[in-house]
Amino acid sequence: MEFEYDFEDYAIDEEGDEYLTRCVIDPMKRIIYVTSNEGDERKVECEDIEQFMNVLELVRAVVPEDILVYVNPL
Repeated sequence: MEFEYDFEDYAIDEEGDEYLTRCVIDPMKRIIYVTSNEGDERKVECEDIEQFMNVLELVRAVVPEDILVYVNPL
């Protein structure tokens, strides 16, 4: 099942809303770290590669590229 994500569904409506300032993707650990403008940090841990790929697809569709960072494999 294919989903099409629309950036406008996730855009900020008001100036005072909290929003993402950084998104770090670690494909080796299947973890995505997000940080907001208010300093909140969250970790999205995926149980398997399919779940990780679904979350990654959403992130790539709605998060601006200038705040995306990928962890380099060792």
